[in-house]
Amino acid sequence: MRLHRIVVDEKPCLAVCHAKRLWPVTDLFAVLGYEAPDVVRRADLKSIAAAPAMISSTIEAALARENEIGQGLDPSHVRHLPPIPDPGKIICVGLNYKDHCREQEREIPKTPVIFAKFANTICAHGDTVMRPITTSKMDFEGELAVVIGLGGKGIRRQDALKHVFGYTILNDLTARELQKLDGQWLRAKGQDGFAPTGPGIVTADEIPDPQTLTIRTSVNEEVMQNDSTSNMIFPIDMLIEFISAGITLEPGDIISTGTPSGVGAHRTPPAFLQPGDVVEIEIQKLGTLRTLIG
Repeated sequence: MRLHRIVVDEKPCLAVCHAKRLWPVTDLFAVLGYEAPDVVRRADLKSIAAAPAMISSTIEAALARENEIGQGLDPSHVRHLPPIPDPGKIICVGLNYKDHCREQEREIPKTPVIFAKFANTICAHGDTVMRPITTSKMDFEGELAVVIGLGGKGIRRQDALKHVFGYTILNDLTARELQKLDGQWLRAKGQDGFAPTGPGIVTADEIPDPQTLTIRTSVNEEVMQNDSTSNMIFPIDMLIEFISAGITLEPGDIISTGTPSGVGAHRTPPAFLQPGDVVEIEIQKLGTLRTLIG
C-alpha cells in the first residue's frame, strides 16, 4: 500500500495511492458497506503502523471494484500532511555513505553515528520551510527513512525488517555553521521544519529489499546527490539491531538512514539553500518529496 495523509474538507484524511490517484480510505470502506474504524477517520497512521492488517484487506477489496470507487483525487491538487506528524522518536544516522565520509575527509565509522531530531522538525511534502535567522548556511540531505511498525527492544538483525511498517523520504535539513559551532548536531538539525517527510508511506511488502533503491536530490532541477541505498555503510537491518539494543522502538518511530555525497557544504563552491529554492528528493518506488525554501 501507498498511504498518504492529505487535507479533504479542511480535515486530515487518510488516502491510498492507486493508479496515480488518491482515494480517501473512508470512502473505500463505504463502498463495501462498512464504517471506517476510528484510526482511519482520524488519519492516524501511527496506530495503523502497529496493526496494518486492520485496513489492508478492506482497501484491496474496495480497489478491486474499479467501477464503484469513482475517479479519486489528483495528488498534485491536494495538500499533503506529514505521514507521521508526531513520531515518538526521530532517530537519524550520520556518515552512513562512504562517499559522504570521503567528501568530508572523515574516516568511515566503525559503528553507526546516531543523533536525534524532535517532532518540531516534521513538516509535509509541498510545505515551505523558512530559513531561520540562526543560519545562512542551510543545507539539504536526501535520505531514505524507515517507519517502525512492530515495536521491540533487542531486535535481532535477522528479524529486523519484520519490524518495519514502511518507508518514506526525509530531508535532513541542517544549519551548517551551528553544526560546526556547537560541536554536536542537535541545534543544527533541530530547527523548526528541518525534517520534511513524505509524500506518503510505502508499506514494506512493496519493498522487499530496501538496499536496492536509487536516491536523487535536486535543487532547482539541478541534480546534487545521486546514489543508491546499496552503498550504505550500515544497512537498515543492522541499524535496527544497533539502535534497539538499548532503545525500545515503538510504532511510528522514524529512522532516517543517512545521506549520500553531494551536500551543499562540501561542493566547490558551497551551495547553500536560499529563499525561493525548491528541493526535490526522489527515491525509487517511493516518489518525490518536494520542499520550498522561504
